[in-house]
Amino acid sequence: MNKQISSILKSVSKPGRYSGGEYGQIIKNKEQVKARFAFCFPDTYEIGMSNLGMRILYGVLNREEDVWCERVYDPWIDMQSKMKEHGLPLCACESGDPLTEFDMLGFTLQYEMSYTNVLNMLELAGIPLWQKDRDDSFPIIIGGGPCAYNPEPVADFFDLFNVGEGEEMLPELCRLYIRMKEEGRYTKEAYLHEAARTISGIYVPSLYRVSYHEDGTVESYAPIYDDIPTKITKRIMTDMDASYFPDQLVMPYIETVHDRVMLEVFRGCIRGCRFCQAGIIYRPVREKSPEVLNEQAKCLFEATGYDEISLTSLSISDYTHLEELTDLLLEWTDENMVSLSLPSLRVDSFTKELMDKIATVRSSSLTFAPEAGTQRLRDVINKNVREEDLLRAVNVAFEAGKNTVKLYFMSGLPTETYEDLAGIAELANHVIDAYYQCPTRNKAKKPQVTISVSCFIPKPFTPFQWEAQDSLDTLAEKQEFLGSKITDKKIRYTHHDAKVSRIEAVLARGDRRLAPALALACREGFKFDAWDECFDYDRWISVMERCGLDPAFYANRKFGLDEVLPWDIIDCGVSKEFLRREHDRAYAESTTPNCREKCSGCGANKLGGERTCCPKIKH
Repeated sequence: MNKQISSILKSVSKPGRYSGGEYGQIIKNKEQVKARFAFCFPDTYEIGMSNLGMRILYGVLNREEDVWCERVYDPWIDMQSKMKEHGLPLCACESGDPLTEFDMLGFTLQYEMSYTNVLNMLELAGIPLWQKDRDDSFPIIIGGGPCAYNPEPVADFFDLFNVGEGEEMLPELCRLYIRMKEEGRYTKEAYLHEAARTISGIYVPSLYRVSYHEDGTVESYAPIYDDIPTKITKRIMTDMDASYFPDQLVMPYIETVHDRVMLEVFRGCIRGCRFCQAGIIYRPVREKSPEVLNEQAKCLFEATGYDEISLTSLSISDYTHLEELTDLLLEWTDENMVSLSLPSLRVDSFTKELMDKIATVRSSSLTFAPEAGTQRLRDVINKNVREEDLLRAVNVAFEAGKNTVKLYFMSGLPTETYEDLAGIAELANHVIDAYYQCPTRNKAKKPQVTISVSCFIPKPFTPFQWEAQDSLDTLAEKQEFLGSKITDKKIRYTHHDAKVSRIEAVLARGDRRLAPALALACREGFKFDAWDECFDYDRWISVMERCGLDPAFYANRKFGLDEVLPWDIIDCGVSKEFLRREHDRAYAESTTPNCREKCSGCGANKLGGERTCCPKIKH
């Protein structure tokens, strides 16, 4: 590390974010490398280092002998200021090389509010923002992650998108790049065409023309070549036992958000919550066997020394072999003083037996997500849990000595009334009552119920994708109303900033016409918009207005059921007909059983054949 960098690190917060050299990082001989890939996480080091997908793909790419994948994170504001002051470009952690020296930059798009960070990182690297302004001397810019299911707001900044799971796609892209280079036929234009033509799950926005109606809605998408798909179908890994999982991790020098072993138990979700994008785009359910999971957990414990293992999935209690898995893990975790963490528990499958097995978890509180305050609205959103399920679950916790519970809800859901909002406060009161009615409660402590209420955001590929978000004034009124209904000091009420949710809705349902606004936001210094201290709603509105955009067109307009949606170019595996049926069932207040009870014909099972179908269901 040169003296200039060393001096700068002494003047910024958390210099361990930038020092590199961590235990477990992968270093390769540049002379033997034919493709250099920089995996870019558009947020701080401690958040990016906790991302399991990044850990998996880092390992997958580095298995290729002639490919070197390195890591890049968005520097915090103080470091960015120093970099600009000293004329330093954004560099990779492993080699310290500028991003302009790489062949490919892959951005994971986890959250719409990180879009300005992506552009900010390109600017710090000295790379033109617009795809059309970058010649063959610049790296290929790749996007992936959940936001790639509607990449249109940022489509003009990227060369291509990976739609779906990247364990096979990214190596295929690298192999194609190396092959075309070796054959002497590489140009970026030829490469993008060949990737779109030959690799499934690849979306190259520049190869599709978008036209619009006079009212501003999308008219059509048209490929400019006959040999590329008219729709891009997502990629999935069909055999999770055989899919790559790291046997070692890069160990951070500073505390990260998740300092623990993250064990991916399964992908997909059997539930059909109508607001939930993840529950749709990650279908179908694909489980790992308990034996494989146990060996992976042992391997990572021995490689890292972490004293906590978190079993991750969209709904861990839906894993069909949960009891068997926890028994296998407890055979060695207890004696090694390793605790098990089971996030994403559902109230209708939380049991005393499960509670006993995770008694070693440090946290004294449990979190559940009823999402709505009345049974009517829970039926509308297809939550498929009842108040008695919640009360039974909290009683299990209270009997085990817990005294704090956190409950997640949403405000602004379709068909919501003020009676539904009042039901949130009522439900919290019933949880407090349940504590005092529990004979084996911890009588030395008072109960504490925290209710956290987020604003509904209509997301692509959900049955509510057509719905309008409530206006800012309406959301504020609802937040104030609910606050007035909470009078017990043992209930703590928090809510999300409705202004952030409105901008998120604009970006979630946006089209390519948002790109100039994002570019202007970047020029005016927008960054870390997911952080409260950096977000400025009025500046966002000003940028959109100056670019001739109406935020209400994207966030607060009810989309037509027959309208061409900005994300219709993508096939997520679940049919639009299914989403429409679920939309209609919501307004009929009719629930749909989970996939294990009855197949609802969403279409996701066609992606990978029988082995990817939900267990216990024959399609």
